[in-house]
Amino acid sequence: MPDSHARPSDQSGSPAPAGPGRSTPQQPVRRLRPAQLLFEPPAGEPEPERFFDLESIEDPTELLRRSTELALAFRAAAERATDFQAVAAAQLADTRRFDALSPAEIAARADWTPDYAAKMVEYGRGLLRPQSRGEH
Repeated sequence: MPDSHARPSDQSGSPAPAGPGRSTPQQPVRRLRPAQLLFEPPAGEPEPERFFDLESIEDPTELLRRSTELALAFRAAAERATDFQAVAAAQLADTRRFDALSPAEIAARADWTPDYAAKMVEYGRGLLRPQSRGEH
């Protein structure tokens, strides 16, 4: 019957030294402690607020080009986000759902007026219509 307490050995047959976290009957496990921190690392100066490095552009022609580019990109992103809001509102108001919400409940969740929520539900339904036709 093999010895269940046998230590691993290297290829020469002699016992391998115990590695970190392993102990032998003769060698207790050695625990490493973290080094003591003798000083507080310096807190860096807060960086000035930057807006896409527009404040560093000195040429007014380049500043106009880059800021217009950003404005158009943000406008497109806002329109896309609004479409997703409308789709979500339409899905939440879907009467086939057991937990369907009224436009007033949707308005409260999205910080809208109930009239705006009703318009968003209708807009969202319009966005969802082409998808449902294509699935059949």
